Amino acid sequence: MEKTQETLDNVREYYGRILKSKGDLKTDACCSGDSLPLYLKKILKDLDEEIITKFYGCGSPIPLALEGCTVLDLGCGAGRDVYLVSALVGEKGRVIGVDMTDAQLEVARRHLPAQTRKFGYSRPNIEFKKGYIENLKALEIEDNSIDVVLSNCVINLSPDKKAVFREIFRVLKPGGELYFADIFAGCRVPGSIQADPVLLGECLGGAMYIEDFRRLLRELGCLDYRVVNRRKVALDNAGIAAKVGMVDFSSLTIRAFKLKGLEDICEDYGQAAVYLGTIPEAPHQFVLDDHHIFKTGKPMLVCGNTAYMLDQSRFGRFFQIMGDRSTHFGPFPCGPAGSRAAEGDGAGGCSC
Repeated sequence: MEKTQETLDNVREYYGRILKSKGDLKTDACCSGDSLPLYLKKILKDLDEEIITKFYGCGSPIPLALEGCTVLDLGCGAGRDVYLVSALVGEKGRVIGVDMTDAQLEVARRHLPAQTRKFGYSRPNIEFKKGYIENLKALEIEDNSIDVVLSNCVINLSPDKKAVFREIFRVLKPGGELYFADIFAGCRVPGSIQADPVLLGECLGGAMYIEDFRRLLRELGCLDYRVVNRRKVALDNAGIAAKVGMVDFSSLTIRAFKLKGLEDICEDYGQAAVYLGTIPEAPHQFVLDDHHIFKTGKPMLVCGNTAYMLDQSRFGRFFQIMGDRSTHFGPFPCGPAGSRAAEGDGAGGCSC
């Protein structure tokens, strides 16, 4: 417990006092290299500059089809992603931002009245809560109450990642989605790196080994997750690079669903999926992950897990699923993502 509290205190110090803006970061690990789609760039223009300046994220983990959803952002910081999502869920939706750092939450809360007016809402659809992402129950976030959980380069900072993911799958509704960006390592990070306050604050010290992440999700009952995109972390700071040594780091954007019907490898049931093109922000194609890009109106052969994800999540109304699981044809003709990880791809888990 003492070590856990020390880690939390170091993170709070780094993000509450040391970092004043993105320019204070020593690596690009906590700087998003993803280009925002046009519909998000349009919303971004309506955000106050202070919210954007104090954004420390390694991706753009904001999925499609959020209108009317209840969304939880873990480690919301100054609130950039919360405010982007606020515009997407609409006035009838709800966004909860959780963070443990007073300095960050002060910025997020101070801009709430002005941002509510800019979005044309009669009342805020955002609530910021101070607390720990390892214990959402203490914040009175109920079981099966959240449609989508987001996080942007924060889970790596947690000293108890198993508790974080356990809480995520507790609060998600059946069929709900976890969609997050974070830093992962190609091997287990040595203790010397984990103990370094700067490397921890730069999102390197707490990076999970990708295969340990896969094992953890499996232990919690999630047998399949998908990598949406990835990038290698560039360590241009000579001092940081010297400390890190041979460990390679990547930023991954990952999605997983709270579904009981998934299998631990991709199985072939002769199914196909057709994207109907009915998500307003994606009229021409829908990207499920880095190797499932559904062109509008074009049938695509899929494994049983992919068909189930699409059919049993909030995306079901945007797809036509052809076939069922009545006939099994063996493994789906593709290698699991874990085999790509061995080739330096940085992915793991079942994936077709």
